[in-house]
Amino acid sequence: MKQHIPNFITLLNLFSGCIAVVFAVLNKLELAALFVFLGIFFDFLDGLAARLLNVRSEIGVQLDSLADMVTSGVVPGIVMFQLLNMSQTGGWGTGLLGSEMALLPFFGFVITLASAYRLAKFNLDENQVSSFTGLPTPANALLILSLPLILFYHSNDALNEIILNEWFLIVLTLLSAFLLNAKIELFALKFKHWGFKGNEVRYLFLIGSLVLLLTLKFLAVPIIIVLYILMSLLAKTS
Repeated sequence: MKQHIPNFITLLNLFSGCIAVVFAVLNKLELAALFVFLGIFFDFLDGLAARLLNVRSEIGVQLDSLADMVTSGVVPGIVMFQLLNMSQTGGWGTGLLGSEMALLPFFGFVITLASAYRLAKFNLDENQVSSFTGLPTPANALLILSLPLILFYHSNDALNEIILNEWFLIVLTLLSAFLLNAKIELFALKFKHWGFKGNEVRYLFLIGSLVLLLTLKFLAVPIIIVLYILMSLLAKTS
């Protein structure tokens, strides 16, 4: 029975992603972000449950990637579509099904394609256990989903002008696709034990992230992603 618990949690990730897709299509990006965050929480929880219960199955590995493809691959692509559409229309539209179509917004799905490629490589790579090669799809999803939340909760003319600038969004889409598949080794937040020794980078990152979130709220998310990459590079060279 216990071997099915992590898979059930993974399915909760997928279910959260499906709900997020609906809200993203309807251009209710705040709610889409909420369910992506919930899905990412379940994504973390299923791995933790598998380690605590000492169960691992091939179907669990495949199911985890399929769930991530929806929650952390499809949803960020739709959100970027909506942001690019807003950059063309100059404000909040009626969403994917009701707005006038332009070609540029479809460029946002480059994120979805890059996420699929990254997850396929991950499934074939047996070395990505204590570290990742390239930015994990959940971290990339958090980066993209933070943009509409910044628009909602930190709205000012300067920030809005940057985030809804089509060139900024195009460059961010390309950067996102690159980071997902870059040959950059990044540490994983997987604790083999809870002691500080051997987990220094992980604890410092978590403490720094908490401080940033408490002080900057959603503005902290892009900074945390940059911090994650920089700390991984510094840990690798030290």
